Amino acid sequence: MNVELLINNLWLRSGLLVLSALVLAFVIRLLLVNILNWLLKKQKLLPIKYNVKSFFFPAFGLLVFLLSLLVLFEYFDVWEDFNQYLRTFFNLVLVFVCTWNISKIIDLFVAILIYHYDISSADNLSARRIRTQLQYLERIFDIFVWIVGLSSGLMTIESVRELGKGLLASAGIASVVVGFAAQRSLRNILAGFQIAFTQPLRIDDVVVVEGEWGRIEEINLTYVVVKIWDLRRLILPITYFTEKPFQNWTRTTADLLAYIYIFTDYSVPVDEIRRELTNILNSTELWDKKVNILQVTDFKEFTVEIRALFSASSSEKAWDLRCFVREKLINYLQREYPNSLPQIRLKAKKEDIDNN
Repeated sequence: MNVELLINNLWLRSGLLVLSALVLAFVIRLLLVNILNWLLKKQKLLPIKYNVKSFFFPAFGLLVFLLSLLVLFEYFDVWEDFNQYLRTFFNLVLVFVCTWNISKIIDLFVAILIYHYDISSADNLSARRIRTQLQYLERIFDIFVWIVGLSSGLMTIESVRELGKGLLASAGIASVVVGFAAQRSLRNILAGFQIAFTQPLRIDDVVVVEGEWGRIEEINLTYVVVKIWDLRRLILPITYFTEKPFQNWTRTTADLLAYIYIFTDYSVPVDEIRRELTNILNSTELWDKKVNILQVTDFKEFTVEIRALFSASSSEKAWDLRCFVREKLINYLQREYPNSLPQIRLKAKKEDIDNN
């Protein structure tokens, strides 16, 4: 068999170069990924459960393969033997993979930053604020990168090159913005910017919205996910939080004032209940020892309204403390002052009794 003939065969030569590019890409990717993974773990930038492969596979390996193939094809002068359409397709794939990798790098960079802001602690206001901004900016940068990638891909095609240039030009971008200004999608994005930086709510905030109590689980470009206390998810458009009122229990701090109302007879000894409230609060770790108030806030025709006010370090503890105090006060009244529970008195005339 003629070796020179085999080498000059276009498809055989191309196949050998593709195989060589695959081997080269595998070796380079293996080295770079392991080195980067080792550096991140050594510097404690990411926890062990994170792995660089999860960010760069398969995007990074495909990029290295395409670049290796491009270098080999250029060095061995193979491109000239292929038609223009195949070269254009290769350029498009290369632009797409480059854009994909840049997007993955942004994700990795944001993950490193987010890792340093722990929201599991009780005092996590600053961490929640920064996480909210980082996650929103990550999505904005991803959109920008893909727009630039689309423009670059269009510029590799002769027939639509001007369109790609127009997308990158300021006038072209301005026209896109004007074209979408009346669209609801852009309205949602602008509302997202407002929420990310004015921050009426943040990731992990405790809110009451649409009559439901829950935590902010996700803030996306166009919608917000609220994790309800019973593990349901309430999906709301992001504009909801800029146009309608809602309760944010952790807007400035995680601390909350909890309260309960009890309704008793007029004969109730308020001072005794006040002392019992103090004893109840001292008996539980749910109370943060900041607020302890019991007051008669109103009275009706047959009952007295008493409000017990106390504090807790988080919304979960506040809810549990309310239930705990309510239960203990009811037990106390039933045990010590059963006649002070709400009751209706009827006064009968003596002659009516005698007649019966």
